[in-house]
Amino acid sequence: MNAIIDDRKRALGKVRVVPLAQAVGTVLAHDITEIRPGEFKGRAFRKGHIIREEDIGPLRRLGKESLFILDLTSEDIHEDEAAMALAAALCGDGAQVAGEPKEGKANLAASRSGLLKIDKEALLALNMMGEVMCATLHSNTLVKRGQVVAGTRAVPLVLKRRVVEQAVSLLKGKKIIEVKELRRPRAGVVITGNEVHCGRIKDAFAPVIRRKLEALGGEIAGLYYAPDDAEIIRQRLVLLLKAGADLLIATGGMSVDPDDVTRFAIRNLAENITYGSAALPGTMFLVAYITPPDEGGVVPILGIPACSMYNKTTVFDLILPRILAGERIGRTELAELGHGGLCLECKECRYPVCPFGK
Repeated sequence: MNAIIDDRKRALGKVRVVPLAQAVGTVLAHDITEIRPGEFKGRAFRKGHIIREEDIGPLRRLGKESLFILDLTSEDIHEDEAAMALAAALCGDGAQVAGEPKEGKANLAASRSGLLKIDKEALLALNMMGEVMCATLHSNTLVKRGQVVAGTRAVPLVLKRRVVEQAVSLLKGKKIIEVKELRRPRAGVVITGNEVHCGRIKDAFAPVIRRKLEALGGEIAGLYYAPDDAEIIRQRLVLLLKAGADLLIATGGMSVDPDDVTRFAIRNLAENITYGSAALPGTMFLVAYITPPDEGGVVPILGIPACSMYNKTTVFDLILPRILAGERIGRTELAELGHGGLCLECKECRYPVCPFGK
């Protein structure tokens, strides 16, 4: 903190105060903000503006009786220039600088829709420098093209150029902020359970799965119903795989009752199985992978517990976008969900604008 204060003092030592009446012809070294309560807050005069005679009245109405003119050397850098250098260095794939800096702040926006990923360790290292900063949305947030995902700025009005160069060097080669594109899945779905298979109750799972897939640009390419029989469930999954499904989903039968055999069916088919997540609702979630014998690539298999039928948001909503972004999900990824993985079960669900999964 003392270092920041000292830099602030050095910056102020470069400031030349010019009475407003004598400011005509000088170049404004900082933005001047106008605030009209309930109507407008924004830039009235931008950095670099040459003060004209007709500007004196508006500036006076903004409460300005003098202006600050900065006398910078080649070793100094203004906050706007610093913010733009930082923003450019922070951008990874799928992120871009959004517009010009404003009051020393530069925004980063998604250049495509997808899943936001943040290198939290590198971000912390940058913010530990103290004279520069960056604030972002949470990693693993679904974002739309053009959405602001981060903001960065210099803390002092004027920095030493070497400080910004050090920050840019720290970020070099790292994907601090990126947006991963989601593939559009062709999902094969097996709804398990004797009661559904025999028609004793109406299936409530398929509409939920379809809605969530379509919200991410995917589709259900094939759908089967199966009794609580591990071999029949396995056979249905194989049929969907042979039909070209690039994502397999099996619903129900994920608990510990004797007739909950879905996970055993998946175990007899797949590899790298991870059963159980540190999130509520959705603890009895399963992720596995299978390599088709005649096809390239690896197909994920998701075992969805019954809670996804009646809870609007579950671990399925947290993991599906990451699967579609190409992430390999295993024990570590499911265990990390424990911090923030407790749904508040609000009367009116506002997910994803809530702490669940963050």
